[in-house]
Amino acid sequence: MRAVRFHRYGGTEVLDVEDVEPRALQPHDVLVRMRAAGINPGEAKIRSGELRERLPATFPSGQGSDLAGTVVGIGPDVTRWQVGDDVLGWSWERSSQAEYVAVPEDQLVAKPEGLAWEVAGALYVSGCTAYAAVAAVAPRPGETVVVSAASGGVGSIAVQLVRRAGADVVAVASARHQDWLEAHDATVVPYGEGVAERVRQAAGKAPDAFLDFYGGDYVRLAVDLGVPPDRINTIDYAAAATYGTRSDASAEGTKPEILAELAGLAATGALEVPISAVHPLAEVRQAFDQLEHAHPLGKIVLVP
Repeated sequence: MRAVRFHRYGGTEVLDVEDVEPRALQPHDVLVRMRAAGINPGEAKIRSGELRERLPATFPSGQGSDLAGTVVGIGPDVTRWQVGDDVLGWSWERSSQAEYVAVPEDQLVAKPEGLAWEVAGALYVSGCTAYAAVAAVAPRPGETVVVSAASGGVGSIAVQLVRRAGADVVAVASARHQDWLEAHDATVVPYGEGVAERVRQAAGKAPDAFLDFYGGDYVRLAVDLGVPPDRINTIDYAAAATYGTRSDASAEGTKPEILAELAGLAATGALEVPISAVHPLAEVRQAFDQLEHAHPLGKIVLVP
């Protein structure tokens, strides 16, 4: 089969699509023919070596957590799935950006009818991270929640989950994505110099909670705005440790029932997962160049 591999840390130039053998199935494993696999900023940071202390790569390394596809093989002890089932889920082996993916049966949920493959394959990391982050700050009706990187893969889902909870959203994002965010009932504040004052004006009061999906100075901004640390959630673990905030992410949201709930919402149109681009596996370098430099709306997806 063809699979994404890299043999050293570096930029997108180290990514290749190579011929490899799918790993042998363990008794509770399922072999999935990949139909779509989302890509994520964390994968770029692992590949570059930025996360080598916390998430080192073993070379040659594969890539990818998000996956959706059709079951084509099962281990002898599998009870949940049959050949021909359409599924979505995740791999913890950095292996989903490939034509075939072997995963334990409890890391999959059924793909609802009517859910587009591209959306199904893009849902795990962003959806479960957004779900956990929103749950961590527990928005309530009438409150105001600030969301940084609100038009990204995680932020675009979090905005909608906060609105479903009845809270108002102040979305810090690129002005290029203002129309999409406003269509989802968010008040848009452009990022950059002066963002603190723009957020204060948009909120009309001290925000009740803050979801940071970018890092940098946003946690300090949230504290300066008067948000209690226990109602700030960030992807920046160092800032969380410094300021005593929450840092719930995909690890806390990785539960089959959560992914199934999100898939159901997306299938009915109650949750939109914006897909900015779909690339064949062979264009993995172009896909990550776009992700890392173009600040796209929502998700970018690879297909076989």
